Amino acid sequence: MAVFLVFAALATAVAWRVFQLVKDPRNPSQRSACLCLACAFASYLVAAPVGPGFETVADPGWGKLVQNVLLLAAAYFVMCVYLYAVSDERTGRRRARIEGAALAVVVGVISVAALTAPRSALTSSVGTSDMTVPQVAAFYLTAGLYLLYALTSASYWTRQHARQSPRPVSTGMWVAAAGLLGMAVVCAMNAVFVIVRWQGGAIPKALTVGVALVLMASLVLLTFGFTYAGVRARLAALRVWREHRRIHRQLEPLWRLLRQAYPHSVLKLPGGTWRDRWRAGGVHRRYHRRVVECRDGLVQISTRLQGRGHEGAIVDLGRPEVLAQHLRAAVAALANGAPVSDRAVPLAVPENGDRDTDVQQLVALSQALRSEAGNEREAAC
Repeated sequence: MAVFLVFAALATAVAWRVFQLVKDPRNPSQRSACLCLACAFASYLVAAPVGPGFETVADPGWGKLVQNVLLLAAAYFVMCVYLYAVSDERTGRRRARIEGAALAVVVGVISVAALTAPRSALTSSVGTSDMTVPQVAAFYLTAGLYLLYALTSASYWTRQHARQSPRPVSTGMWVAAAGLLGMAVVCAMNAVFVIVRWQGGAIPKALTVGVALVLMASLVLLTFGFTYAGVRARLAALRVWREHRRIHRQLEPLWRLLRQAYPHSVLKLPGGTWRDRWRAGGVHRRYHRRVVECRDGLVQISTRLQGRGHEGAIVDLGRPEVLAQHLRAAVAALANGAPVSDRAVPLAVPENGDRDTDVQQLVALSQALRSEAGNEREAAC
């Protein structure tokens, strides 16, 4: 189950990054982020158990080499993500080429170590491998030291990017930098463990458990940091989505009354399917359309209200409950050819002209219409 969850999470992350890259294919940071996740996903696939005996996809010996090469590549690309972000394109490419050359040297070293080691030496995990075999120690020590360097550099470039970014992006970047630094500390400790075991020493279990806990905490910080800004933006968008759906429903009594009077004022826009009623774009489009239709209907019906000639009533129209009564009377009189004024009268218009306040004025009027209709039904009963 855990294997499937990790697989699903990585596959989703890769698919999302590919989608982002398709929208902005010339962005080197996006490209590096996509390659980082792709390498991490491929590394997991190579090492993931697929059978009852925890057999892996690839041959155990070759699989260990391929897994570590992909892991080193993922560390390289995560370093490039913010290396590109804090540099101009030319400087970023030059630095990326230098870092790529260093990665190539490290891959060459661990490949030689893996190819010259006894066949069964690299079939077990790093915790159970025999580090007294020089090739095994060189394999894990070289890979670990490169990870230490790459993660430390990535933490540095992430902090640089955080200093140049506004909140909430900078907050997430600082947390991600802390996670990368914690992972670098874990790599440093593992390098020490390899050296100790190479010399024939033993590592206390409590120490290895402690390092594993630090690694888990660092991964949590890294994941939280990289997703913080995006999750916060999605939550803010969700709040706007819910607010627009709520206001759309609240405006229905006013909208229905004005549509009854002026059916031609209803805008004809694409959409209308059940998916469109829940998708963010559809919800926002329907919300803005209803606000415009309500405001347009009020402008047209106001000529009927002006024609009543009750000066005091015109002043009282600033109160939603009074305006609601006059609106219903005006709509009822429309079919009888009520007189039309020369000009429109501003109705339910806020003093400061703010859009949100304007919408709230419309909502107050619509709620007054709903309350009046409810009172009429109670009186009829």
